[in-house]
Amino acid sequence: MSALDLQMKGYRLTTAEIMYHMPDHPKLLQQFVWQDLDLAPRYPVLHKFLKFWSRNLDGRLHSVRVAVCGIITPVEIPHIDAELTLH
Repeated sequence: MSALDLQMKGYRLTTAEIMYHMPDHPKLLQQFVWQDLDLAPRYPVLHKFLKFWSRNLDGRLHSVRVAVCGIITPVEIPHIDAELTLH
């Protein structure tokens, strides 16, 4: 499905700041920024990514901050009543 199709179905640009413990130095935190189209407020795409992280990566999660921005909404697309072509 294209990004425009997803946005028309309510998906919004979601950015997550993921703080995690470095595997070799657990007292140090590292930052990772993740960005994708997702559905607020449940965030199924982000949850899938975080489950993958927990199962497959060594860095233990510390915290996740989420920001959402609507790129396009159906209201922003105007309906065209007429189209005129001039030569």
